[in-house]
Amino acid sequence: MPGPEALEQETRGDPVGSCWLEGAPAPAAMAWTKYQLFLAGLMLVTGSINTLSAKWADNFTAEGCGGSKEHSFQHPFLQAVGMFLGEFSCLAAFYLLRCRAAGQSDSSVDPQQPFNPLLFLPPALCDMTGTSLMYVALNMTSASSFQMLRGAVIIFTGLFSVAFLGRRLVLSQWLGILATIAGLVVVGLADLLSKHDDQHKLSEVITGDLLIIMAQIIVAIQMVLEEKFVYKHNVHPLRAVGTEGLFGFVILSLLLVPMYYIPAGSFSGNPRGTLEDALDAFCQVGQQPLIALALLGNIGSIAFFNFAGISVTKELSATTRMVLDSLRTVVIWALSLALGWEAFHALQILGFLILLMGTALYNGLHRPLLARLSRAQPLAEEGEQERLLGGTRTPINDTS
Repeated sequence: MPGPEALEQETRGDPVGSCWLEGAPAPAAMAWTKYQLFLAGLMLVTGSINTLSAKWADNFTAEGCGGSKEHSFQHPFLQAVGMFLGEFSCLAAFYLLRCRAAGQSDSSVDPQQPFNPLLFLPPALCDMTGTSLMYVALNMTSASSFQMLRGAVIIFTGLFSVAFLGRRLVLSQWLGILATIAGLVVVGLADLLSKHDDQHKLSEVITGDLLIIMAQIIVAIQMVLEEKFVYKHNVHPLRAVGTEGLFGFVILSLLLVPMYYIPAGSFSGNPRGTLEDALDAFCQVGQQPLIALALLGNIGSIAFFNFAGISVTKELSATTRMVLDSLRTVVIWALSLALGWEAFHALQILGFLILLMGTALYNGLHRPLLARLSRAQPLAEEGEQERLLGGTRTPINDTS
């Protein structure tokens, strides 16, 4: 789900996340409040439900329209429409917050300067394209590989920020990009060596993995566009996400009409062999109500995930959000194994750890650790000096 992540990936207006990401020592750890723990849990749970519900819908089989035989629910573009509907709901949440703040001295929704909503159209088009590709890929590969390979966005975001935003990456960020590339290779190798059933043939898995990587290029372009043209306006994150969701929902809903007639060959998952058959999807939902539950889970989870992610960045830090997103990968992987959706492969553990290291290096998570070590070393040397020069010497022959 790229939209909100693109808007909040950078640490803006966050003193905790921004100061030590620039190399300054991290502030002392603070105990989380119950509300912060709730937000972190909400983000972890809803983020996991978002991917798992989409994969769950794909696993159902039901009859389509016109008495067609049972087939898998493979309607990625319709699922993408549902995702944008969830993002669109953030716009309603924004106006509810603004109405609430109008009668109170609430600074969470400040008066904002006028801006042209069409500024969000290019990022929304990128979001629409990238999300659609990822839903197509999710039909072809496992949920865990899908989530892990999304880490490739670091590579392209870093490169595009250097090329188009004039940024300079530090050594740790370049090392993070290289580690991410290595992790992607390991995860891809695990997919190649895994046993594949009739539902996920090797050719489909390779195609799905490549589509996920391609989608991350588009997501990185979205991030650069948002930073170059949107961040300079004082736009509330919920309003930004909701506006992109509105554009994506309207445009992709209209595109479902021509998709009904465009032949797609092997990429099609419906009996008519077209790019998308929304009527077939609705017929399958009527035959199997659990598909509707999965779709509602996808729509609802993306709305709450956006709210929780934005709130975590505001209440804690963007780095905390990144850590929770990594934990989401573990949850999705564990549940996929428990539900029997995929087989265990040890290479995936190695690939995930390398990807996690790359993400940590790129986002500067190693710096507070090094800062603590550098502070602890002089303290240790000072204690050693006091022990050697002080009056409390330990006898050589002391056996206590």
